Amino acid sequence: MDSVRRAPPAVLVVVMLSAVLPWAVMGGDIVHDDDDAPKIPGCSNNFVLVKVQTWVNGKEDAEFVGVGARFGQTIVSKEKHANRSKLSLADPPNCCTTPKKVDGDVFLVNRGDCKFTKKAREAEAAGASAILIVNHHKELYKMVCDHNETELNITIAAVMLPQDAGISLQDLLNRGDSVSLRLYSPDRPVVDTAEVFLWLMAVGTILCASYWSACSHREATLEYEKLLKDGHEDEIRKMESNSDSGVVDINTTSAILFVVVASCFLILLYKLMSFWFIELLVVLFCIGGVEGLQTCLVALLSIWFKNAGGSFIKVPFFGAVSHLTLAVSPFCVAFAVLWAVYRRLSFAWIGQDILGIALISTVLQIVRVPNLKVGSVLLGCAFLYDIFWVFVSKRWFHESVMIVVARGDKTDEDGVPMLLKIPRMFDPWGGYSIIGFGDILLPGLLIAFALRYDWAAKKSVRAGYFLWTMVAYGAGLLVTYVALNLMDGHGQPALLYIVPFTLGTLTTLGWKRGELKNLWMKGEPERFCTHHHHNNNTNTQ
Repeated sequence: MDSVRRAPPAVLVVVMLSAVLPWAVMGGDIVHDDDDAPKIPGCSNNFVLVKVQTWVNGKEDAEFVGVGARFGQTIVSKEKHANRSKLSLADPPNCCTTPKKVDGDVFLVNRGDCKFTKKAREAEAAGASAILIVNHHKELYKMVCDHNETELNITIAAVMLPQDAGISLQDLLNRGDSVSLRLYSPDRPVVDTAEVFLWLMAVGTILCASYWSACSHREATLEYEKLLKDGHEDEIRKMESNSDSGVVDINTTSAILFVVVASCFLILLYKLMSFWFIELLVVLFCIGGVEGLQTCLVALLSIWFKNAGGSFIKVPFFGAVSHLTLAVSPFCVAFAVLWAVYRRLSFAWIGQDILGIALISTVLQIVRVPNLKVGSVLLGCAFLYDIFWVFVSKRWFHESVMIVVARGDKTDEDGVPMLLKIPRMFDPWGGYSIIGFGDILLPGLLIAFALRYDWAAKKSVRAGYFLWTMVAYGAGLLVTYVALNLMDGHGQPALLYIVPFTLGTLTTLGWKRGELKNLWMKGEPERFCTHHHHNNNTNTQ
């Protein structure tokens, strides 16, 4: 169990990076709105992602993704209702003047030289059934109307394609191949089963980690009380002065500093986001994941291999290490390295989730909230931090800083690794449902505190605080996913919902039961000192 008794710096660094990203999101939004591009008559479509399925010389080929314009015909949602049409290059390529006549073809045109609506009107006048506009960049761009364009009556669909997709189609047409395509925008399922499993993972992780933390705390308390009862003052003083116990108690100052330090980390990630910076995060995540996985495996295997877990050997730079730790460490290192190398494969999310859950469980074992006051300050600061960097940051940075960082928009990577994720099943758009480590770690600290208090006060499950705080967390996370779907997939700050549920439940119960003062200041029930009671009886006799 030696690995539980140390708090490696690498783990604490990863903890900070994890807390920087406390958010839940459904990636790959298919419906967007934009207050900067208000709806006007003839220009009131939602911005939706569009599947562009192609056929080359009669054979089914690549599928591209574009975004529908604010104007024009709405894109059908079902593939069977979408017409298959021939693709043609517009002449002129920018379609700013009426091109050569066609019979229901889809025009492929270049962006620039005139308004989007002008291109669509000219294409419609030439007999096109739809228009695909190729962007200058790989990103998608929302095509809107000017405020003075109030008499629009465009009846063909308009879709923006990223540059690489447009170039691929242009090369095929220039080569003389026959290209046809179909445009449709399928709806997501009403209930995402991936979110159900993600909810179970988050709740299960906190549940198991809280019991682990409470068991370790109870063992330490029983050992302390035994020494106190036997009158071993020297060993008690040595135990109290030992700063290398491996447990880090958060105080009010560090809880407040969390917002400042986490904000600095987030801005650093936002400004320096690149391929190499993501690689650095992957390395740090692997180091933290190895420590977490090793700690969890040693604690679990020590149940059956007590001798190996209790016998130690001195290792240079690491000090005393148990034989069990030496046995599992190579496996943990190999597991993390394999994940890092093959993390772009479709099933790599399993390894990422295993490392992430192990890391979160270890952190909840190492880092502790001593009372409700510290927990309230920590979660309150995280609550404000979450809202600011998801919503308010748009006013200064013109985009949500937290969402950009978590998705890894400025890199070719599929987001940062400090996330739990599950592929969306039965979803025509694919992608992942994800939750940030911070949305599990920060509420988990408060929930673990509630269980430690219950055990110390010898409360039953229903009379305690843990059960109801755990239920409140599950309900808060559930509301987060409901809001996520109601907001058409826009990233949501999960702590906006989780903090009021968990903190409000624990505080209200404490006030109702008359234990709020004790929870708030001491964080543990009143104790009857058996050692002093024994001495008083001896003196009386």
